[in-house]
Amino acid sequence: MEASRTSGSELARAYLELCKPKVVMVMIFTALVGELLADPLALPIRALILGNLGIAMAAGSAAAINHLIDQRLDARMARTRRRPIPTGLISSGPALVFALALGAAGLILLYTLINPLTAVLTFASLIGYAVIYTGFLKRATSQNIVIGGLAGAAPPLLGWTAVTDRIEALPVLLVMIIFVWTPPHFWPLAIHRIEDYRRAEVPMLPATHGEVHTRWQVLFYTTLMVAVTLVPALIGLTSFIYPAAALTLGGMFLFYSIAMLVSPDPSWPMRTFRFSITYILLLFGALVIDSYLMAALLS
Repeated sequence: MEASRTSGSELARAYLELCKPKVVMVMIFTALVGELLADPLALPIRALILGNLGIAMAAGSAAAINHLIDQRLDARMARTRRRPIPTGLISSGPALVFALALGAAGLILLYTLINPLTAVLTFASLIGYAVIYTGFLKRATSQNIVIGGLAGAAPPLLGWTAVTDRIEALPVLLVMIIFVWTPPHFWPLAIHRIEDYRRAEVPMLPATHGEVHTRWQVLFYTTLMVAVTLVPALIGLTSFIYPAAALTLGGMFLFYSIAMLVSPDPSWPMRTFRFSITYILLLFGALVIDSYLMAALLS
């Protein structure tokens, strides 16, 4: 009985791992930002609970499909060879059924209990990541992260539409911020794992164009990202708190990017990768604080 319980627990953890819970948590945080910004004077409980549940289920489904499509690549990379499908803990058939069922349930929940617009946008994001990025772009071009990043940038818009049932300027700007944040977030990790990508023959930018070129690209996209983060303030959608945070955090990100470019210390790529996560969490947190302060002062 004990062995059976242990086996069942391991299998449950394996299915959870298929959903990439850490990635999904970041996506739900950005969806939560969209929901909170959509109505700063109220707490959108329905969207916070049911909307985030549906978005998380769809994101988990996309992650599981990513595991399924990438299983041969994962088996050749040190970072991913211990994933559930390459190790044989979960076979392809059950993984596919799980992914499709989870995605369908999430989309049905969004369509019936939130609104059709959010369901359609979530479905488009799922297809963009699981099919277009994983199935084609990842293997086709060194710009895979740049082009495919749009699918992963959608959660703030999904959170916003879950509350308002309409598309407006601010959530679209948040999508653009995540879109331009994705390359300087991911490419430092790709530099750190460059031998993995070469071994798996995945055309990530460091493997195809070299580390020096990639480090310059990280600096370019970081500079572009800092400029894009200031747009909400420049068009009058924020008070002083958000642009102050955007400039401070952006300056720190530029420091990391420049250090990664000029320093021979091999630890800088991973330090930059880790900071990029802190950066997006603090930036969006500052935007929420700014929005609620503005709402309180104007109410």
